[in-house]
Amino acid sequence: MQLERLLQSQGFGSRKQCGRRIAAGDVRIDGVVCDDPCAEIDSGNSQIEIDGVIWRYREKVYVAMHKPAGYECTHHARCYPSVYTLLPEPLVSRAVQTVGRLDADTTGLLLFSDDGHFIHALTSPRRHITKGYRVILKHDVDDCFVRRMANGVLLRDETSAIKPLSVTLTDAKTLLLEIDQGKFHQVKRMVAAAGNRVAVLHRLAMGGLSLAGDLLLEEGEWRYLESAHLDRLGYNV
Repeated sequence: MQLERLLQSQGFGSRKQCGRRIAAGDVRIDGVVCDDPCAEIDSGNSQIEIDGVIWRYREKVYVAMHKPAGYECTHHARCYPSVYTLLPEPLVSRAVQTVGRLDADTTGLLLFSDDGHFIHALTSPRRHITKGYRVILKHDVDDCFVRRMANGVLLRDETSAIKPLSVTLTDAKTLLLEIDQGKFHQVKRMVAAAGNRVAVLHRLAMGGLSLAGDLLLEEGEWRYLESAHLDRLGYNV
């Protein structure tokens, strides 16, 4: 692939902008400056370095983030900063999108990709992708509340009760909850329907991918997902 086309595909600007950066000597291939925009590059095996940062060519990108509180999952944020400001510009330029959304006050595992099939596969209600949460409640509860949740609660505008896959009380105000639906504000609405309120909501996992066990990200950090991570999500590239 021609170097300027390769850089364009990776989010480093228009073809013309990439060509100018290459001609200016800003790009190294395998440690050597390459100033020829038309140079043919082995995208799968070459090391690309721009402004001292090494990038690996990726036809599609899959990214996990530990989302902090106080960020909106939209490009056009209104009340809080956009979660996209936590990503490097090349990822934003190649139009990655969030895989579903988390509320501004919700923390935890958030995925991004520019692969439309991947996004659809993980957000389609038919796939029943599991999502695990730690829920800190406003008021103390007991086992009766847990049984009420486990037996299913009726949400407003729904015709049948919604049940979690599992619900466990770890202390008087903390639940571990797993669901496989993706209804709007589902966890908060389920807790409200059972007679309490969510004080803090944190997403622990999606599918078989765990924020703590597989990714080990601190708040605000992100990383690329590799094939082993995608396997845990049940998605084959």
